[in-house]
Amino acid sequence: MARVDVTVRGAGIFGLSIAWSCVQQGARVRVVDPFGPASGSSGGVVGALAPHVPENWNEKKAFQLDSLLMAGAFWQGVEAAGGVSAGYARTGRLQPVADEAALTLARARADGAAALWRGQAVWEVIRATDAGAFVPETPTGWLIRDTLSARLHPRQACEALVAALEARGVSIVAEALDEGAVVWATGWRGLLDLGEALGRKVGDGVKGQASLLAFDAGDAPQLFVDGLHLVPHADGTLAVGSTSERDFDAPDTTDGQCDALIARARAAVPALAQAEVVARWAGVRPRARSRAPLLGARPGRPGHFVANGGFKIGFGMAPKVAEVMAALVLEDRDTIPEGFRLS
Repeated sequence: MARVDVTVRGAGIFGLSIAWSCVQQGARVRVVDPFGPASGSSGGVVGALAPHVPENWNEKKAFQLDSLLMAGAFWQGVEAAGGVSAGYARTGRLQPVADEAALTLARARADGAAALWRGQAVWEVIRATDAGAFVPETPTGWLIRDTLSARLHPRQACEALVAALEARGVSIVAEALDEGAVVWATGWRGLLDLGEALGRKVGDGVKGQASLLAFDAGDAPQLFVDGLHLVPHADGTLAVGSTSERDFDAPDTTDGQCDALIARARAAVPALAQAEVVARWAGVRPRARSRAPLLGARPGRPGHFVANGGFKIGFGMAPKVAEVMAALVLEDRDTIPEGFRLS
């Protein structure tokens, strides 16, 4: 490569997606990560691309809606370019309804979705008997169903992006000098480094643990039960996650909290009682202090930019993050929401 227009530091979901969007705009891109693609939290297993509740609307929820609606075309393009599946499918989500008060609230949120989701998806209340075979226990007999939620396999999605980038002549290298514009998408440790450089806390890391069960639910909707995600994957596994641990000693090892997740999943869905645990995973997710992705120009470094803080919604936000960051880096066109900025 004779010349590089953009150096992307970090080969997680934000870095790879931004690199892909820049390449599609005709830029020459280099991705640098000393640990390799998806070596941090982007190498996880859960992949629940689910919306926030359709109420108390704000710029973060609107941005996420845009991204979730873009996701089908985004991942289709990635897969077509590289020939590797991301495991993406917009299969929807089911949630149990706990009591009459929750039922009333869920029906009100259905009206919110009708007003806010542009007719592109629905949020509705249905009887559990009408929801298919893979359903959670629900004390009222009712479930919330939304058709906006989607699934992908995080590790496979990163592999699909790597394949697409390589097909366009972009490789991921362990070391390289900065050339052109520089995008820092360096995960939770990058947030700590940035905070130290700026003299103020901008974010940190939150550990998560998850597991994979050998249970083929096909294209059944994912489930969200009492804070627990259960996501059927296309490869015949089912992901269970995740914990949120602000304090941790070992960033990449599982413990009894992972066992507790599995026990909760089996209690919520009795069909999982005998499903074999085929993998356990732990990693640290980057959480910005604002709890929104941290995007934009890096203070004090002209030509340098930050894309970090995906936390639990990084894969769902990635298509839109990639679009706005490519516009900023390549065209100096700033469409980043105010609440996502470093300032």
